[in-house]
Amino acid sequence: MNSTQAWVNYLSKVELPVLANTLRRINELADSTSSTVHQLADVILNDAQLTSQVLRLSNTVFYNQTRTQVGTVSRAITLIGFDAVKSMAISSLIVDTLLARSDRSHLLQCLARALHAAVQARCLLPKRNEQALEEVFIGALLMNIGELAFWSCDTEQADELELLLQGGEPAVAAQKKVLKTTFVEITRGLVDAWSLGPFIKDVVSAGQPNSKASSLVRHSVEMARLSEKGWRGAEMDRVLDALAGEVGESTATVRDQVRINAGEASKIANSLGIPQVAALLPDGREATKPQTSAAPPTDPALELQILRELSHSLTNKPDINEVCQLVINGIQKAVGMRRVALLMADRSGNKLIPRKVAGPGTDSWREAFVVARDGTGELGVLLPQKVCGIYQPARQAGTPGSDPWLCQVPALTGPLLANGRLVGMFYADNADINAVPDATQLISFSHFVQHAQLCITLLSSH
Repeated sequence: MNSTQAWVNYLSKVELPVLANTLRRINELADSTSSTVHQLADVILNDAQLTSQVLRLSNTVFYNQTRTQVGTVSRAITLIGFDAVKSMAISSLIVDTLLARSDRSHLLQCLARALHAAVQARCLLPKRNEQALEEVFIGALLMNIGELAFWSCDTEQADELELLLQGGEPAVAAQKKVLKTTFVEITRGLVDAWSLGPFIKDVVSAGQPNSKASSLVRHSVEMARLSEKGWRGAEMDRVLDALAGEVGESTATVRDQVRINAGEASKIANSLGIPQVAALLPDGREATKPQTSAAPPTDPALELQILRELSHSLTNKPDINEVCQLVINGIQKAVGMRRVALLMADRSGNKLIPRKVAGPGTDSWREAFVVARDGTGELGVLLPQKVCGIYQPARQAGTPGSDPWLCQVPALTGPLLANGRLVGMFYADNADINAVPDATQLISFSHFVQHAQLCITLLSSH
């Protein structure tokens, strides 16, 4: 293959025909009639993984600021909007399709950059109508689709280009040497071949952009690339000045905002189930990873003290919130577990959702840590049996939800029962510290959970 068109044809017809066709179908849907809502829902529902991803994203604050629980694709379209769901579907398709094909470091880095730029563009855009928000998000995500598609393929040219880049060859020169074209040219060809729309065509075109939104996308992509080397420097200052002019804010305000947006990009990456990409985002590792490398120590003296406080509180009219807070403190500080959650049944009674969380990296749990009471779903394996136990992850466990360690690391789980019926559970882990809780910790954890159980039993008997 020695021309742009040859690469476009190869990627479209040989390597990625399903992705190309699905993206084309989604992009050709207009949101002018209710029938297209059903058409979009049908495209998504045809793929179980895509359906799961869209529903997961629909329940993140990034898309769903009302925090109204979304359980169906049609409900997501109604509540959050056609364009937002279309945007989720495209981003999920790109991520799932490409990562299923390759785990090359260049692909992961390129995906991290694309997702970071997409979140930045969406968060920085001054005009906040839904269509414009999703247009800039997808524009930034797909601005380097040629590079993304190339690195997902197991070809001799990919191996050869990788070696040249590792040897320090300038990127564009290396691309021309190996591909006889550039990623930019391949991207422009794919935008046409896959019918990705006039806005993205403007974003990737050679001349000056036709709109401020297109210019914002270009600068967001450039800023995402530069941020991989830090937030300071002459080039970064120049891009931030340009962004400030486009959004009508001071450079200092934009500088602060893009740091916040980078953290938002990490949350989206985790919501998509790609912690390996989240770790490559600026500040992403710090946002999702505890800062210490050792599990906290156990403290038998503190355990005894907190158990006494719990016993005292149960002799009076117990306050469930006070008791559960004491239990969480005990599990964290005395048992020696970094992260703890109390989950209780939601209004439907079908799910256990976080009531209290504690520890680093647990902010995402408030919206994403949901366990079905019947043990189904991605987090169903965490559901405790009738006694407290140590959860051991399966060797091939997936990475569900927006937390990279749930289901991946050993954890302590304990049930809360009311009249023999499961109404809640305690969960505790040490995040990235892959230390298996020992028998002593399990016994101490059980003591604390039993006090919470006693409180619920007393309250249910009144």
